[in-house]
Amino acid sequence: MARDARGGRSTGHRPRVQAAALILAGAFLLIGVLGFIPGITTDYGELRFAGHHSEARLLGLFQVSILHNAVHLLFGLVGLVLARSVGGARLFLAGGGAVYLALWLYGLGIEAIDEEAGANILPINAADNWLHLALGFGMLALGLLLSNRAGTGGRLDTPIDRP
Repeated sequence: MARDARGGRSTGHRPRVQAAALILAGAFLLIGVLGFIPGITTDYGELRFAGHHSEARLLGLFQVSILHNAVHLLFGLVGLVLARSVGGARLFLAGGGAVYLALWLYGLGIEAIDEEAGANILPINAADNWLHLALGFGMLALGLLLSNRAGTGGRLDTPIDRP
């Protein structure tokens, strides 16, 4: 039988923070793939590599580009790798939440300044902004609140406790 980090037997179930990270990583992979499928992505002929000129929309709502889809795929792969440990899962969720909040601010800034500006390398519309806000707070909350006994929320250890 497998042993956990403290030398005890593993119960065979995955901590909730790891499960949440795996689910979200899988969702990002799925979204990245769906962004390349005509029909699911409307105006597929208008899909561009990068920039705000890409008029393709995932599910007819979220503006996407090849770069945008590739970032979703990469983010999902990173999430799968990090979800292998509790600390990595927390990092993916909390760090990813912070990244999505930064993207939300970026989207607001682009809208406020000029959508035609050279800084607008990602096609972001109002639907994307709302999604980034929800993902940011949701992932941050999951990363900080789940599995309080592991990672930074657990007991202090001594070097002898470490594997």
